Amino acid sequence: MSQHEEFRAAFSEKTQTLLGKSLSDSSLQDKYTVLGALLRDQISQLWVKTNDEYLHRGERQVYYFSIEFLLGRLLGSNLLNMGVAETRRQELSSLGIDLSQLEQQEPDAGLGNGGLGRLAACFLDSAASLHLPVHGCGIRYKYGLFEQKLVDGYQTELPDNWLKNGSVWEMRKGDKAVEVRFYGQVQLKPTDSGRLKVEHTNYWPVLAVPYDVPVIGFNNQTVNTLRLWNAEVMPDDPNSFDRTNPLKALEYRYTVESITEILYPDDTHYEGRVLRLKQQYFFVSAGLQSIVRRYKKKNGSLADFDEKIAVHINDTHPVLVIPELMRILMDQEGMSWDQAWQITVNTVSYTNHTILPEALEKWPVDILRELLPRIFMIIEEINERFCRELWGHYPGEWNRIAAMAIINEGYVHMAHLAVAGSNSVNGVAKIHTEILKKDVMKRFYQLYPYKFNNKTNGITHRRWLLKANPGLSKLITSAIGSSWIHHPAYLASLSRLAGDVAFGESVAAVKRANKERLARHIQDKYGITLDCNAIFDVQVKRIHLYKRQQLNALHILDIYNRLRENPDLDITPRVFLFAGKAAPGYYLAKRVIKLINCLGELINNDPIVRDRLKVVYLENYSVSLGEIIFPAADVSEQISTASKEASGTGNMKFMMNGAVTLGTMDGANIEIREEVGDDNIVIFGLTAEEVINYYQTGSYRPREMLADPRLRLVLDQLCNGFLPTPAAEFCALHDSLIDYDEYFVLKDFASYADAQTKIDRLFADRKRWNGMAIRNIAQSGFFSSDRTISEYAIGIWKINPVPIGNPYWMEES
Repeated sequence: MSQHEEFRAAFSEKTQTLLGKSLSDSSLQDKYTVLGALLRDQISQLWVKTNDEYLHRGERQVYYFSIEFLLGRLLGSNLLNMGVAETRRQELSSLGIDLSQLEQQEPDAGLGNGGLGRLAACFLDSAASLHLPVHGCGIRYKYGLFEQKLVDGYQTELPDNWLKNGSVWEMRKGDKAVEVRFYGQVQLKPTDSGRLKVEHTNYWPVLAVPYDVPVIGFNNQTVNTLRLWNAEVMPDDPNSFDRTNPLKALEYRYTVESITEILYPDDTHYEGRVLRLKQQYFFVSAGLQSIVRRYKKKNGSLADFDEKIAVHINDTHPVLVIPELMRILMDQEGMSWDQAWQITVNTVSYTNHTILPEALEKWPVDILRELLPRIFMIIEEINERFCRELWGHYPGEWNRIAAMAIINEGYVHMAHLAVAGSNSVNGVAKIHTEILKKDVMKRFYQLYPYKFNNKTNGITHRRWLLKANPGLSKLITSAIGSSWIHHPAYLASLSRLAGDVAFGESVAAVKRANKERLARHIQDKYGITLDCNAIFDVQVKRIHLYKRQQLNALHILDIYNRLRENPDLDITPRVFLFAGKAAPGYYLAKRVIKLINCLGELINNDPIVRDRLKVVYLENYSVSLGEIIFPAADVSEQISTASKEASGTGNMKFMMNGAVTLGTMDGANIEIREEVGDDNIVIFGLTAEEVINYYQTGSYRPREMLADPRLRLVLDQLCNGFLPTPAAEFCALHDSLIDYDEYFVLKDFASYADAQTKIDRLFADRKRWNGMAIRNIAQSGFFSSDRTISEYAIGIWKINPVPIGNPYWMEES
């Protein structure tokens, strides 16, 4: 029997045993499930082998704690990493099954929202592909953030029920469940040995059940683990089953299960804030208990825990790792404070992702004390000891000590706790790290300069180039060989072809095909026809005022005004594409979405300009949608206010797919510029130093910008009835710009418009534009997450690769 025949027989048998159906009677969803189950059977053997090897070798392992893991669809990426994508495609085709249709059956896992979660997913992919023992720890959300629907141009939030058909990739590990405790009373009682014993009574128990997802390395035998925790009622808790009061039992069950119900519950009210804190402690406690239990099973004592275990916290959401590890080491293992603190600090490392004040988490003391009484006691002690340390360094400097305290003015400052309780604090781009050291965390840097370091973000080129853009990937391989797939830095050898006219035309042909694919998607979904000769100018990211989608929108309105005034205006046709979600409670961000859709309604239906200008908002942005968008983009809009974007990773995905960055000197844009050179990127706007200076001096006067007649006109049009919506619709947005303009939209408008004119001129010179695209692709290898994760492994975690058998273990490589 041939290999293909064996697969066909296995597929048919699996359909019967798993689903109780014949192959002819099964749906596309059924066939997707069967294929996933067959792959998981194959993966599981290597999963066990990987864990056994880690246990046997005793190398240090890393656990990456993140509130988000934005995985995207796993079928295609798993087939790619296993090296069997083309083989399975052919085998399925022989059964009359289209693999691409099966891929469409898989929902994007609702485990993340944006760059934070996608970065975590890229990191896990790179770690497994580099043979590094790095595992993820997060929450198994029943519902994702929300499914975004645009109704009359407004964002509407619907439940993202991504688990309605279950997940073929996860494995429930009920025997690995642990108990997490909330509320109650804590007493410290002396024992005969003179130590204090902790008694936690009247607490509220929650069962944390792990669901493990395999993380498959590329063409190697490594299969690491993403452990996601689900909240369930304790089976022996009397509240979970009460015949005399079934409504109480149902309420109890709902209250418990709500912990893992949804990503980022609304925190504009008290209950939502409490629920967010419950989520954070729930997965932190469950994850640490699981790690400790596994470690003790092999090693017995935790005295050397920090030598074999590293715990990394991705932003401040998992900072409760620090007091929770202290609790375990002291209360359960009987260690002294000093011993426990040394192990904790040596174990934990922290990545900061933002300088935005609202994103630097702080929790009211009253909430934390009531919800987590023992944890709060430990945080109080950490704060007291930390303040004593500060007094030793800065005696009498009360203002400095208060500003650095972990508990201050009725709040627990999570970033302060993260710095004090970890051995490493890293930013995610050069400028971000410098701003942390010189501004946001200046005092902490002065105290602990040795803790601070930079690790510029990266993306996995396997998903964002090899998988998302197969046409470009094949072209690259035909030009420089396939070594870049395993060593993305080798992409740099493409630079020698930047001036090659024939290769440039081949790159442009691939881009054209990708634009046509996206155009078909938009035609099918929205009924809007796009000109693929036009510049595809794309801004896809979370909708937030600092990311300045409103600046893009004002400029579009300005182009529209100029085209209406002069239909013969010499500009290249332009398609402006937007995607992204606004937080449900973020009023002004949701007005920006409505504004962009109003512009689309106005412009796309105007016979004078519609062949020159189009505006499309793609709803419900996701990883799988991004895989269609990034390869099709000509221009990458990275226009955040300088100093506000920590790094960005969308900029890297666009660059890797041959788009030219139009951006401010912010985040990783600066390092993209360093890599590609000034001639292959278009920079505009204020610098970070200028922005910070304006904040410090308060000298910016946005109304002075109204001297520009083009700007004054578009601002007036926001609320004078010009747009196809009630005149008052955008008055709040208008007023926020002329009265405050916190993010310098008006200040940067003229510079942005000039940059857009430069883009137009550059795109018209096709040879030059193709060369710019090639140079961006060539230099994108630096921004692979393989490079980033290698830097974490060497510089922070101090871990070694653990190869698992032959690195090329499948039929295809």
